[in-house]
Amino acid sequence: MSSHLNRQIAGFLQTPSLWTKTQFGIRQFEFPQIDLTHFTPTPIPQKIRLGHQMEHVCKQLLEASPAYEVLLYNEPVRQGKQTLGEIDYILRETATGQIIHLELTYKFYIIDPQISERIHQLMGPNRRDMFFTKMEKIKNEQFTLLHSPAGKKTLAEKGIPNENIQHQACYKAQLFEPCQSKAINIRPLNPHCIVGYWLRLADLQSEAFKNYQFYIPYKTEWVVAPSDGVAWMSQYETLLEVNMRLLKQNAPMLWVKKGTDTIDKCFVAWW
Repeated sequence: MSSHLNRQIAGFLQTPSLWTKTQFGIRQFEFPQIDLTHFTPTPIPQKIRLGHQMEHVCKQLLEASPAYEVLLYNEPVRQGKQTLGEIDYILRETATGQIIHLELTYKFYIIDPQISERIHQLMGPNRRDMFFTKMEKIKNEQFTLLHSPAGKKTLAEKGIPNENIQHQACYKAQLFEPCQSKAINIRPLNPHCIVGYWLRLADLQSEAFKNYQFYIPYKTEWVVAPSDGVAWMSQYETLLEVNMRLLKQNAPMLWVKKGTDTIDKCFVAWW
């Protein structure tokens, strides 16, 4: 197993669920404990987008668990020649026989406390990917797809009963609070999801960051815990690279090495 894939899998498992039990009308999937001792994953295509890589990781981990049987994975729902959507996973719980429709989401959100309602405070680092919008899509489109005529037909063709299916979401997220902010209350969301902070170019240019070292991870590395074995850059070198990305309205992630023991994770906002 490649060390990068190993770290992606560890990063996926270490990322907490964005909430527990049922919130917003969506039941959170409790990911089973996985014994990785004898787990040998198959390679994952690195050219596909990060969300699809996480779908591959999740599938392999679920297949490694005796608690569930994966009946369907990434199954398209079609009406004639038109694809209406895709079912992420259909699982059978081993202990009970319960059929579970599972939708996976893995996100990176910044928290903007200037917005009053908490469910609207979470957004992608480029402010285009809103938590509230995704949550509504899961409830009103992805969950209901199974109950459409085309969804029922897809399940029937695979020999899966449509009755008594439980809809659940495996919604994992890494959250980033404003740099040097006071403690933020994000309940009922999970505060353990906060793994770093976000700042603006002016903050990065400041004297406070002058003596630190920086690394701009590839997007496939966003999931993983920061580590020391990378090509670190100075503040000056980093500012040149970051500035080019901000001009393209692309908020980069940074690893910030503050000393021998501390590596922070942050986003630099362009807006």
